[in-house]
Amino acid sequence: MTQGDSGKFSRTPAKDFPIGRCKKLRIPHLRLNSIVPRTKKFTREQLEPRLLPDIPRGIVAPPIIWSELFGNDHPVELEIGFGKGLFLTTSATANPSVNYFGVEIERKYQLYAATRLLERGLKNVCLACGDGRDILRDRVSPHSVRTVHVYFPDPWWKTKHRKRRVFTPEFATAAGNVLKVGGRLSIATDVEAYHGVMVQIVRSMGKSFLELRDPSLEEVTDGIEHVTSFERKFRNQGRPIYRAIFERTDSPMPSETISVPELARPFVEYRPLMTTDE
Repeated sequence: MTQGDSGKFSRTPAKDFPIGRCKKLRIPHLRLNSIVPRTKKFTREQLEPRLLPDIPRGIVAPPIIWSELFGNDHPVELEIGFGKGLFLTTSATANPSVNYFGVEIERKYQLYAATRLLERGLKNVCLACGDGRDILRDRVSPHSVRTVHVYFPDPWWKTKHRKRRVFTPEFATAAGNVLKVGGRLSIATDVEAYHGVMVQIVRSMGKSFLELRDPSLEEVTDGIEHVTSFERKFRNQGRPIYRAIFERTDSPMPSETISVPELARPFVEYRPLMTTDE
């Protein structure tokens, strides 16, 4: 499960981990080798440079200062729900002059991805465990990010679970607030109907976002090695992938969250953007 928007959070943190708003780790972290296939063993202290420290409950989390976190002023890209970290790992390897920040709600996947990074000696990635909606809204400074990536979020089909979806009007507003002018919001899913909902949400932001047409795999990922684990699996199965890319304009974000009726109903069919050329 990636970012997944899981509804409940454990009130009891995993042993020896700082208190944080993350799901309970089902396997003690000292047995990390049981969930992360690797040839090396890494201690928690070795993994910590790749992890954003958790904030205890009841304490207001300070904004993240990218230059302090990474030690440089390179552009920053965010991935919400990085799962096992394939996209972050391959992207960081290919683009050493770009800083990558990932947020994942599952502690075990945060550690899994951190192990991948340490094995490859990658220092331009930092991983946070928590709700991506909260971190994006409360800890990321306005106009400080070049790209926000949201790939294969859980669609939460049942009506009673719909509130768990990560991609909501509030999330799109938060993404728009942290993006620089000219920055991009990139989304992908294998669920056509969920793609339609996400696109409709961003379109409802009016002139704040410019929708770019029909992004291809090459335009988005610069090759198959940059896709997520989910996308690699789905492409091998021959399943279609639905993408969209939006560019942040210099128009201000709406002052109030816009209601999107489709969120209160079953998924709607996606209708491609029409232009005067068609």
